[in-house]
Order: sequence, then structure tokens, then C-alpha cells
Amino acid sequence: MTKMNLVRTLAGLAAGLLVSVSAFASEGGNLLHSGTDLGDRASLQRGAQLYMNYCSGCHSLKYLRYSRLGEDLGLSEEQVMQNLNLSGGKIGDQVQVTLTEADAQQWFGKMPPDLSLIARVRGSDWIYTYLKSFYLDETRPLGWNNKLFPNASMPNPLWQMQGLQHAEYGEPDKATGERPVHGLKVATAGTQTPEQFDQSVRDITTFLEYAGEPAVLKREKLGVWVVLFLAAFTLLAYLLKHEYWKDVH
Repeated sequence: MTKMNLVRTLAGLAAGLLVSVSAFASEGGNLLHSGTDLGDRASLQRGAQLYMNYCSGCHSLKYLRYSRLGEDLGLSEEQVMQNLNLSGGKIGDQVQVTLTEADAQQWFGKMPPDLSLIARVRGSDWIYTYLKSFYLDETRPLGWNNKLFPNASMPNPLWQMQGLQHAEYGEPDKATGERPVHGLKVATAGTQTPEQFDQSVRDITTFLEYAGEPAVLKREKLGVWVVLFLAAFTLLAYLLKHEYWKDVH
């Protein structure tokens, strides 16, 4: 690689880094640690129930089937159909929404996105922070805004549990006149304590992390046996090689 090509490559990497940092800063700065644990089946079950009750009315999971939920989360078909299947579909159907295109256009301006891969695209910490960052904003069409993702067209689906959260603003920007959101404070308590709400958001985040790659639960279990097999095979291969070549040496 010539010196000029090296300079161009480094400049491109630096520019990409600056763009990433700028995008990150524009979405609210530091992310909260989600603390998810895919090995916690109880958290996955709670997250599935919370998602179906508070999120699935608008957001589908088109890469996940109800039957897979039962198999991976340790639930019977009856439990899945009674507690998680709110769309009226069959056990083998994908998790779809009951929201129609017409209603979505009228209420939100577009159809809410599918969230099957949101955890793989954004990360679990982003989801966790996003769900905790809604605040009341009378300037927005639906009355809600989000510190992490400003001007989001989505209302807070968890406001009853969290309570009504307000923004704490800083000094207005001299150029634009806009006041940056420095912090958030729950002014009216919800049905859950802050600790309980943190756990509820963590459960939903855990479930969405699982939904992004349902095979991860089985893959991690099989991975241990695969590593043990490879270790045993390596030992046998070494002993076999030693037996074949002992006369040569």
C-alpha cells in the first residue's frame, strides 16, 4: 500500500468514526446498561407477556412464531395461545399486529416498524435507554418526546407503569434557540416503583434480544458440547499422529 493510499484509508476511517460519534451524540449521549440475561427464563417469560400487552398492537415480530415462543420459553401451547397470542392467529403463525395500514397512517403517519431485529441493529442498551427516556412534550403531535431519540413519532407505551415523566431543560442554544434536555424526572408516579419499572423494561429488552436471534438459546447450550467434542477429538488426533509417526522418529 502506498503512503497516499494509507493516508486516504486512515482519513476514511476517521470520517466514519466522526459520523458514528455524531449520530450517537444526536441520540442522547450515554446509554444505560440494560443488564439483560438470556439465561433468565423467568425474565424472558415476563418480557414476552409485557411485549404482547404493550407493544405487539403496533409492532410485529415477523421472524418469530408463536410455536417457537412456547418451545424456547418453556411454555405450553395453551399458555402461549391464552397469554401471548393476542392477534387471534394460529400457533404456527408469525407474531403480527392487529393495527391496519389505514389506522397507522391516520394516527402515526406511517406503519410502525417490525422489531424482530431491533436488538441486533441498535443493541440492548439502546432499547433499555429508549424505553426509559420518554417525557411529556406538548409541542409534539402525540404529546410525547424521547431524550434518546428526539422527535420520535411514538407515544410512551409504558407510561402507566412508569408514571408521567417531564424533561429538565438546559440553557437555550444561542444559534437555534432550542433548549437541550439535560435530565428527566418522574413528576407523577405510576403503578410501579422505579425499581420495578427498571425490571419491567429490562424484561422487555431481554425478550427483544432473544427475538433478534431465537436460536441463541440452543446455540449456547450446544456450543459447550461442541467445544468438548473438539477438545476430545484433538486429543485423539494427537495420540493417533503420535502412534503413526513414532517409528519414523
